[in-house]
Amino acid sequence: MLQVSSKVLAVDLDGTLLRSDMLFETFWNACARDWRTPFKAIAALFKGKANVKNVLAKICEFDASILPYNDEVVAYVKSWRERGGRTALVTATSQDVAEQIAEYLGIFDEVHGSTGNLNLKGSNKSAFLESHYGEGMYAYVGDSPADLHVWAKASHIVAVSPSSRLGTRIERLGRSHEMITARASDWKVYIKQLRPHQWSKNLLIFVPMLATHSGDLATITRTILAFFSFSLVASSVYVLNDLLDLAADRAHARKKRRPLASGDLPIAHGTALFPLLLGTGVGLGALAGIHFLAALALYYTVTLAYSFYLKRKILIDICALAGLYTLRIIAGSAVTGIHLSVWLLAFSTFLFFSLAAVKRQSELNHHALSGHNALVGRGYRVQDLPIISQMGIASGYIAVMVLALYIDAPTTAQLYSFPEALWGICLVLLFWISRMVFITNRGRMHDDPVFFALKDRVSRYCGIIMGLFALASVSL
Repeated sequence: MLQVSSKVLAVDLDGTLLRSDMLFETFWNACARDWRTPFKAIAALFKGKANVKNVLAKICEFDASILPYNDEVVAYVKSWRERGGRTALVTATSQDVAEQIAEYLGIFDEVHGSTGNLNLKGSNKSAFLESHYGEGMYAYVGDSPADLHVWAKASHIVAVSPSSRLGTRIERLGRSHEMITARASDWKVYIKQLRPHQWSKNLLIFVPMLATHSGDLATITRTILAFFSFSLVASSVYVLNDLLDLAADRAHARKKRRPLASGDLPIAHGTALFPLLLGTGVGLGALAGIHFLAALALYYTVTLAYSFYLKRKILIDICALAGLYTLRIIAGSAVTGIHLSVWLLAFSTFLFFSLAAVKRQSELNHHALSGHNALVGRGYRVQDLPIISQMGIASGYIAVMVLALYIDAPTTAQLYSFPEALWGICLVLLFWISRMVFITNRGRMHDDPVFFALKDRVSRYCGIIMGLFALASVSL
């Protein structure tokens, strides 16, 4: 067994002790607090990377207790300390941030981080450790090629989940070494992060075409192209939201298992993923036409406003969510050139407001059951539950009333041979909305009612029955 009494165990933070990167953690945390953060970071970069870290550390506020740690590395450090060895957290992360993490973990005797003038990484870290402890008087735990400078002077190498190429380079150093295998990411987490199940919402793009019973090949082709364009842009939004909501998601019972919040997907990869998805989606959107591209731009603008500001404002956030649903229908109109009726806009606005209220009701209900009083990163409290529930019910019922009035409108008879069959949709929709509110009130609703409906057997039956009534209205 390795003798540790006279050795110091120096431990890296990013990607080693932590299944994340504190530069990106502090950047996105700061962005969530101040939208001007990217501009401040760029200005600070002219004075060096270490200065950027200090600037971000002053803006952000993070909770060290909810960060995604590598349990295997934490256990290794504890074991070293229990055997009489000293431990030191030595990281390129800002000194202030490193101290907060070390204080929470309580397993380090010393903490050394980057200062305003020194970025403690690579050769800088190697020089610091050699001058501080002496060559060969410390073991080092790291995970990346940048750590090779340090390992070359360390008495013992501990590598965390190194790639085969990095493992070969470590062996060439000719020093004693060992590997710690930590939980690794796989390609499935990237698919999960895109949330393809959420793409079902973008089927609303087809609504104008279906509502007017029109659909030549060119129209269908453009609409399909618009669907995938919207889906990729929406996925970029989900990535961005998750980056901005890291703290809130980690404090949430279920959202803490999301790829970025859990550390399964590196934040650096998420940071690169969202502009890539956005660019690809916009490229497809350009092929769908300039009017659709304008609708897509409006959707993304509202989404950015929601991500950075609106979601923290009570009621406004619900209105914004409802508006984003309706914008999908507007996008469908833009790509097909089909005029939207007042009936369709009114029905969709009230229905989507109801679903947005149910979403907030569900989140609040789960917080209430877990003993919390307020939603982290939102403006709601548990006391607001009855009001939000009433809003969801009332708005849903008004949507049904709008549909009922539409059935008797003169223009309806021109589109449907048997419009009376649409009354069946009203009854089923009335039942479905009422049931959704009941389920939410009992704490059984997923945070997203649309996702819940896709997995709920009764909701699927309701959808099939409404589809049959719609088919009967045009074929009888």
